[in-house]
Amino acid sequence: MSINGILNINKPVGPTSFRIVESVRRLCGENRVGHAGTLDPAASGVLPVCLGQAVRLTEYIHNFSKEYIAGIMLGATTDTLDAQGSLISRGYADDITEDRALQAIKGFIGEISQVPPAYSASKIGGKKAYRLARKGALPPLGPRRVTIYAIDVLSFKTPYLKVRVHCSTGTYIRALARDLGIALGCGAYLQDLVRTIYGPYRLEEALSPDELAAAVMAGNIENALYPIDHPLQSWPKQTLDERDSAHVLSGTAIYISSPSADTGQMLRCYDSSGKFLAILKFAVENGLWWPQKVFNL
Repeated sequence: MSINGILNINKPVGPTSFRIVESVRRLCGENRVGHAGTLDPAASGVLPVCLGQAVRLTEYIHNFSKEYIAGIMLGATTDTLDAQGSLISRGYADDITEDRALQAIKGFIGEISQVPPAYSASKIGGKKAYRLARKGALPPLGPRRVTIYAIDVLSFKTPYLKVRVHCSTGTYIRALARDLGIALGCGAYLQDLVRTIYGPYRLEEALSPDELAAAVMAGNIENALYPIDHPLQSWPKQTLDERDSAHVLSGTAIYISSPSADTGQMLRCYDSSGKFLAILKFAVENGLWWPQKVFNL
């Protein structure tokens, strides 16, 4: 029997995100399993894991904003931009005050350009950057536009700075640590990282791998799953009659007499019993809603 839904996993420090996916696949007996946002092995926290047809929603989950608690070590740099890398240089951080750190942090709030770490999952010509970096064949990575909504200082005791970061998808906290070190003139790297929020998924509600295993053994996996449409709750919703439901399930566009929409607007739709059917996309040229993903659950 297929399992369809989303797990909020609290990934511990150590395993890769892929290893967590493999563990969920073995535990649940569902072949279609994928995570919705990589966490480095040294990082912990919220890792949404999609099962069954929910895997088809990962592209939408990736767009959620995220929150992290990051520990940044001032006064040194490493080749991987974190504590797992080799030391490249040392700087002087004893004169960095909290006020000075706060002033530097202000320069990173808003939409900024950020160069991804060389040792990252960013793709260059279809190949992951970290694999090219290990071979010494990585070309310079270009900057990307990301948005940092807020950075709050939680504690500061030279040379260790702990911050909470609320940011857009695509933001690298290791790169933020590097760039903050440059702004302060002392160098910096990421010491530790916890992802506390990923869209609607929060750390305090996440299951550890052991808790998930216990739920599976007790036959309570369904209680741990978020429904397949959970990531889409902020989208407009439409209930369809029997005729339109049949059209959508067959991949046919339909007309909906609702307020005007812009091209590309997305809609989640349900049948009269409340069953999730599909994601529809509006085309202004013909005024129809076209099925983008159909879920015959």
